[in-house]
Amino acid sequence: MVKLAAKCILAGDSTVGKTALAQMFRTDGAHFQKNYTLTTGVDLVVKTVAIPDTEDSVEFFIFDSAGKELFSEMLDKLWVSPNVLCLVYDVTSEQSFNNCSKWLEKARAQASGTSLPGVLVGNKTDLAGRRAVESAQAQAWAQGQGLECFETSAKEMENYEAPFHCLARQFHQLYQETVEAFQALV
Repeated sequence: MVKLAAKCILAGDSTVGKTALAQMFRTDGAHFQKNYTLTTGVDLVVKTVAIPDTEDSVEFFIFDSAGKELFSEMLDKLWVSPNVLCLVYDVTSEQSFNNCSKWLEKARAQASGTSLPGVLVGNKTDLAGRRAVESAQAQAWAQGQGLECFETSAKEMENYEAPFHCLARQFHQLYQETVEAFQALV
């Protein structure tokens, strides 16, 4: 039985629902806060995820980051050496989707040459009538960047845990590959 610890960066523009997503995940869907205050730095959420078909688990330290440029210098320090990335956009905001390139570049710069598994999450699918970013468009971009793609509605408690379970499997797989590579040397 192995318990791994992973630093997860939650990135994206402000008001895309990063905090709602993190809080829903942390509380297993028990807590959707209707009124949020703007994240002005980083909130830390800790949650353990069991890896299916193993006795292993990944304890996530999720850094829920401010989405405003104003705080970007602080983020550079807090984002050092991430293990996984959860990139979030609002499906009703094409601008938040377009800015994912910037957030991805910023996160990868902090990973210093190592592989950075990640997911792209389109949040607020409950606002279907206001959708500005089509699923296929997001899927194609994510695939081109080597990211898994998910759509969620934190408000409606839809699919909010899937991106984090995917990240846990990706991180666990990297761990397994590292162990196998090390054992091959011995």
